[in-house]
Amino acid sequence: MRRDVFQAIADPTRRSILGLLALQSLTLNAVAENYNISRPAISKHIKVLTECGLIEIKQEGRERYCTAKLEQLSEVNAWVAQYKQFWENKLDSLESYLHQLQKQRKNAKRK
Repeated sequence: MRRDVFQAIADPTRRSILGLLALQSLTLNAVAENYNISRPAISKHIKVLTECGLIEIKQEGRERYCTAKLEQLSEVNAWVAQYKQFWENKLDSLESYLHQLQKQRKNAKRK
């Protein structure tokens, strides 16, 4: 199944795992120790993150280390950026409206 980065970050546990791995590489067991869910469930989350290209697993001796590859998140940033201007315009309009109301109230008090 082809997965994309949006599927990966849709789950709060996967977002949390990415947060952990953004700080340092961890073994699969070390990742699992941070959660109160089963090891197979963590493995499924790791698999989704790997399929989406957000983490890489490297074998070092007996251990498998997970490393964050956050470059893929640029796709999310680009998607969010297209809405940034929309919201900035809305907030600017709200600010103008509030200033206008304040002026009207000040003028009403003076009369």
